[in-house]
Amino acid sequence: MIFSANPQIQRNSGRLPGLDVLRAFAVVWVMLYHVTSYGLSLPEIIEFGYMAVDLFFVLSGFLIGEQLLSPYAAGSEPHWWQFYLRRAFRILPAYLVMVMLYFAVPAIRESEGIQPLWQFLTFTQNMCADYFRARAFSHAWSLCIEEHFYLILPPIVWLLARKPSATRIAMVAIVLLLGGMALRAWLWQHSVAPFLHIASGEGDFFTRYIEKIYNPTFTRLDGLLAGVLLAVVKVFRPGWWTWAMVRSRCFLAGGLIGVAAAMYMPSPGYASAVSSFPLLSASFACIVLASSGPKHWAGLVPGVFPIATMAFSLYLAHKPVYQLIHSHFDAQLQDANLLALCVYGGGALAAGSLLYLTVERPGVRLCAFILNRRRRRLGSDADGSFVADARVP
Repeated sequence: MIFSANPQIQRNSGRLPGLDVLRAFAVVWVMLYHVTSYGLSLPEIIEFGYMAVDLFFVLSGFLIGEQLLSPYAAGSEPHWWQFYLRRAFRILPAYLVMVMLYFAVPAIRESEGIQPLWQFLTFTQNMCADYFRARAFSHAWSLCIEEHFYLILPPIVWLLARKPSATRIAMVAIVLLLGGMALRAWLWQHSVAPFLHIASGEGDFFTRYIEKIYNPTFTRLDGLLAGVLLAVVKVFRPGWWTWAMVRSRCFLAGGLIGVAAAMYMPSPGYASAVSSFPLLSASFACIVLASSGPKHWAGLVPGVFPIATMAFSLYLAHKPVYQLIHSHFDAQLQDANLLALCVYGGGALAAGSLLYLTVERPGVRLCAFILNRRRRRLGSDADGSFVADARVP
């Protein structure tokens, strides 16, 4: 049943079909973007597949933010230990399996060099990037940001909830937004611009841009911030949310225009480094809002539900599978673009499915078993709001 594409089943489980479409689209977009590194020729829009990570950030900020804020709107507080327990069981099993494979089986590495094990275990890989020498499992950088988000959002929510104020929330959001833009501007001028004349080799400007601006957590909070603000509106301003949902098509159109505008900004460049992240985040927030209704045509799209469900495992597993296929079948796939796309895509789907079915889903179910057992032991449903994991990315 968990792989059913039936819209009625999805609605009954609490899922939002529109957000499933966005999650599935995002993971497929980034997977196609990465497969072009192996010589496949794909439509021009695939070149912007790195933007899918910004969409993931907005989705995560929205869903996690709503989960943490909803209890306050109901006059209670979240069960913090449950939140962290569920995040740990949701993320760590599949992630640690991939870390183990990357270090135990060098053949799956898309680059010979890999950063030290302790950086992956402490989720500091994105803060200590050595993009020139160690690119293997480099796509874990976004997961590091997610983990940092899980750590810092709850205390911020708790502090703001002690004396709730729209002004305080707005001030925090403005400081984070403008602070991030100012920090990226400063980093560009001092850490990237001096290397613009170096186009290749160690110390080239693109590597500096990735290490100093694109990867670090403190420069990439825009998407998470946009998603959390969207959750604030939904939870504490339901009238505003209803007004926006009635005009969802306008928000969808505005979001698509914003994404297109971000695509036309030269990247990497000073303007895109400073402004493209907030522009993309606001645009994707509009698209997420437009897709958040309980009834959505997207629920009828076949294949969306399983891809969305396995998005995390697919994201973790696709690059090592690409490398294995490239290592063993590159000669056979030369000049066969469609066949190569099917082989790479099929291999990634098979590996992602295996990781999901054998590691990720059992971890989620084990966590639900632990929480439900505790709830039965206490003889209360007070913890029930945190048991279901259907809508969390």
